[in-house]
Amino acid sequence: MKKVLGIGNALVDVLTRIDNDNILNELGLPKGSMQLVDDKVSAKVAKALEKFDNSMAPGGSAANTIHGLAKCGVETGFIGFTGNDEVGKFFDNAMKSVGVKPIMFHGDVPSGIAQAIISPDGERTFATHLGAAVLLSEKHLTLDIFKGWDYCYVEGYLIANRPLFKKAIEMAKQAGCKVVLDLASYNVVEDNCDFLMDLIPQIDIVFANEEEAKALTHSTPEETLEFLSKHCEIAIVKVGSKGSFIKRGDEKVQVGVNKVNVIDTTGAGDMYAAGFLAGIINGYDLKKSGELGTCLAENVIQVMGAKLNDNQWEKIIHDYFK
Repeated sequence: MKKVLGIGNALVDVLTRIDNDNILNELGLPKGSMQLVDDKVSAKVAKALEKFDNSMAPGGSAANTIHGLAKCGVETGFIGFTGNDEVGKFFDNAMKSVGVKPIMFHGDVPSGIAQAIISPDGERTFATHLGAAVLLSEKHLTLDIFKGWDYCYVEGYLIANRPLFKKAIEMAKQAGCKVVLDLASYNVVEDNCDFLMDLIPQIDIVFANEEEAKALTHSTPEETLEFLSKHCEIAIVKVGSKGSFIKRGDEKVQVGVNKVNVIDTTGAGDMYAAGFLAGIINGYDLKKSGELGTCLAENVIQVMGAKLNDNQWEKIIHDYFK
């Protein structure tokens, strides 16, 4: 079976459900966005949220997808950087516990934390302090790390370090990997549009949601799909309640969604990517791969955080892999 190596920010998510969105305005956090913050702002956010219950989970966009792929039975690895602290140990152990091969670097800077703030409608807003995660650099990457893997999954958030982002793609291509990119967040795309456009021809599979698609091409989701499919092997554009559009060459499919009870949208895109890639790796066609991605996404938004529970996984494995 094909193997997937992920690279991204190794973070621990602190998940907090708020009772109204006023606190986002008070903190200056645009609803639905991912904002990089320094340690002082991170502490301010934590202080403002301390009156609400919270929980902790291993996070980071690529790490979520790799974790999901491992649960689907795919051989996986992850490249990241954590601190020599309890938060870092928590992240490492959580990934190892599902069989992910760690290619981790460590330092004395505190591990990265993402404050995932969940609004009453399930929309999530991130205030992310990268901490030790930002210490991962292009100097850590060698060709040998990428050899032996079939896919390299790169999270869009990594573009904050352009030399690292670019070298990861170059090393993966040199090692014979197909490069998979998730565009991560509309504000990330807006801030790096020209840079991304230059790199798109090197990407084999690209995931975007409706807002990210608009930020990239300033056009409709379907027009963005057409544009991406001309440069990439497979293009996927997710359009919320309308499902997702998938195109490979001349083949185009649309996958619908089911109405479910939304608790928290954290990790929905990450889990869609995990399901879709697991489907492709298992030889499923575009439609069934998209349905598996949708299934994982629909399941994760019904629970807090970016991880499914054991009962959910048991049913998914039964329905799709047995």
